[in-house]
Amino acid sequence: GDALSCELDLPVAIEPADGAGRQAEAITLLSALAHIEDLRKDDGSEDHGDLPLLAQRMDAKLDLILALLGRLARRDDGLVDRRLHWSCHGLRVDLEPGQHPPPGAAAIVRLQPADWLPDHLALPATVVACEQGHAGTRVWLAFAGLRADLVEALDRHLFRLHRRQVAEQRRR
Repeated sequence: GDALSCELDLPVAIEPADGAGRQAEAITLLSALAHIEDLRKDDGSEDHGDLPLLAQRMDAKLDLILALLGRLARRDDGLVDRRLHWSCHGLRVDLEPGQHPPPGAAAIVRLQPADWLPDHLALPATVVACEQGHAGTRVWLAFAGLRADLVEALDRHLFRLHRRQVAEQRRR
């Protein structure tokens, strides 16, 4: 409705589970990704010896490396590339039949927000609806109980993804 959304292919998994997910880690990951993306836009200023910008970039990269090392120590993959429609309110994803919780069930949505970083978000959701199709089951999930700062970080991340998609379409 009133929220920005993107349709894209991302590694994702839906798991039946109660809980709040990893909201603090999701905020940290999305903030670091945003910081790196913002710094990439300003790459030209690095040539002029802008040390504070370089230090900020190194700090953001270090945050991501530490998060990645933590995730590798736990090593719980299971994410599969799928087409999804994603907004800060929830997502729609196509799954194989029988690979989803029933409507009304609590779930954790695990998805990888950046293709170049093998770390993922773990967000609490509720299965809103399921629809059987020829290729599988289309599942709609609404995020449940997200912190306000996480909703804001998701919205900013989705804006960046949308802006990148528009730029790619213009190049074609």
